[in-house]
Amino acid sequence: MTSGRDQTTKLIYKLSENHRLDLEEYVRLVSSVLPEHVELASSLAVQARDKSYGDKVFLRGLIEFTNYCKNNCLYCGIRSGNKEAQRYRLNEQEVLGCCSKGYGLGFRSFVLQGGEDVEYTPDRIARLVELIKKEYPDCALTLSVGEHSYAAYKDWFDAGADRYLLRHETADSVHYESLHPASMSYGNRMHCLHDLKAIGYQVGCGFMVGSPGQRPEHIAKDLLFMQEFKPHMVGIGPFIPHKNTPFATFPAGTLEQTLFLLSVVRLMLPDVLLPATTALGTICSDGRNLGILSGANVCMPNLSPFAVRQKYELYDNKVFAGDEAAESVARLVEQIEDLGCHAQMSRGDHVSIDLQKNTKEEFYV
Repeated sequence: MTSGRDQTTKLIYKLSENHRLDLEEYVRLVSSVLPEHVELASSLAVQARDKSYGDKVFLRGLIEFTNYCKNNCLYCGIRSGNKEAQRYRLNEQEVLGCCSKGYGLGFRSFVLQGGEDVEYTPDRIARLVELIKKEYPDCALTLSVGEHSYAAYKDWFDAGADRYLLRHETADSVHYESLHPASMSYGNRMHCLHDLKAIGYQVGCGFMVGSPGQRPEHIAKDLLFMQEFKPHMVGIGPFIPHKNTPFATFPAGTLEQTLFLLSVVRLMLPDVLLPATTALGTICSDGRNLGILSGANVCMPNLSPFAVRQKYELYDNKVFAGDEAAESVARLVEQIEDLGCHAQMSRGDHVSIDLQKNTKEEFYV
């Protein structure tokens, strides 16, 4: 009889070769993970990443422009029910100031992230996108502002937004309901993701590793969903509790499981843009570097005004200075080079977008 250890090894190789497993195989894959499996998966993941992108690690400038949010998600530090949160909202000129600073540092890709702030109406966000793209037409712009209507997403895309990050959080509807208020639904989250892809965005989804109530079956569903959805980007990081939420006393997700799942996602989606997240750097001082060594190829240093960075506290002890700050980009570039990679501050599009551009250029030559 084949041992669990041998089964897991075989499944890692199968995923590396075929880029897909079925649901039961994913359950087995994530249920019995030893250090040797983490090492094997990371080695194969780096090979897969390098085949698609070479040794490039893309840097994006992160602008957390508002921590107001109408939602009351049970895990989130900026939930509407957290009366201890120090709220802030950057205006358009302040956001443009962040872009100006980032552009001067060399960034050509910005990520505009915030809670679902009712004061930032769809029309206001569309105007902000237009202002940024008019001022910095050579830069890519990613939005991450939650669930909205098809019409709003289309307006922002038409205004110039290139990418959209909307983590699905969990691909199990019952588990989703246990993490979110009754006003939110699993069906609408999935509907939004499919709208975004239909409109033409480079779309990102993702989930928390070790979220309250998460079982191997839930992670398997997450992986199967992403296998079929084929996102351009995947954001996964460890669940980290926040003191002012109902999950304050729950344990955080582990570094080892997060690194393994980063590698699994890379093997499943070799062309995906895969960040080494701030949450990874929060649970381990070397987390970002370990993420890159596990197959990640995106980092997002913080461009927000220093005075507000600590206020965008999705979880306890979030790092916002040092290597996570955009001001330290020279040190970050040096660290990435030390890992055998090459830091890129270009647009950093998904490889399929670059292929489309190259095909069009060849056609018109």
